[in-house]
Order: sequence, then structure tokens, then C-alpha cells
Amino acid sequence: MTDYPSISPYTAGLGGKCPRCGKGALFQGFLGIRENCDVCTLDYAKADAGDGPAVFVIFIVGFLAVAVAFVARFVWYAPIWLAFLISAGVAAAAIIGLLRPLKATLIALQYANKAAEGRLKE
Repeated sequence: MTDYPSISPYTAGLGGKCPRCGKGALFQGFLGIRENCDVCTLDYAKADAGDGPAVFVIFIVGFLAVAVAFVARFVWYAPIWLAFLISAGVAAAAIIGLLRPLKATLIALQYANKAAEGRLKE
């Protein structure tokens, strides 16, 4: 077994890299997870962030979109339709920018904390 350097799950996650070696790509496409790491052959079969990244993104982007709409409407005096349009554009950009790094970070944290399914003691 090869010893791998200690990789911060946040560094690996934000870079979209393998949580074990920190070099191989985690994603295939925009949000699809590869079958394994092309550098250290870590199997990604158990890597499942579930709905966690989407929930975090909804909370973050929701507050951001409302704040932008408020500023556009009451500070810049934009018409309501323009305030909504600006807010929707900012929200779409934030969703695209946040979803991938948050998904990778949650997967890296699962690996670092050795997360597994719950088991009942018998």
C-alpha cells in the first residue's frame, strides 16, 4: 500500500481533485463523478454527496439574490422587472460557480472523515 500525503479536504474539494492524492480529477463533465482516480486509482463508487451541495447553494444563493434585488430596486432605483432580471442573472452565475466546488468539498470531507452508512450494533 502506498502512503499518500495528507491532503486538506478543502483544498482537494475546491480544486475538484482526488481526496486521497490531490492530483487526479474528481469530475467527469460538469457534475458527474469519475469511476476512479486516474492517478492513485481510488474508487469513487461510494462517493455520494447527495442533496447536501444543492441545499447549501440554495441557502447561499437565496440570500445573495434577495440582497441584489433589494439593492437594484432601492439603491439603484431600477424598475422591478430589471431588479428581478439582475437578481436572476446573479443567482444563475452563483449557482454555476458554487455547485461543483461544494459537491467536491463534501465528497472530500466524506473521505477524510471515513464516512460510511450507519450500522446498528447487535
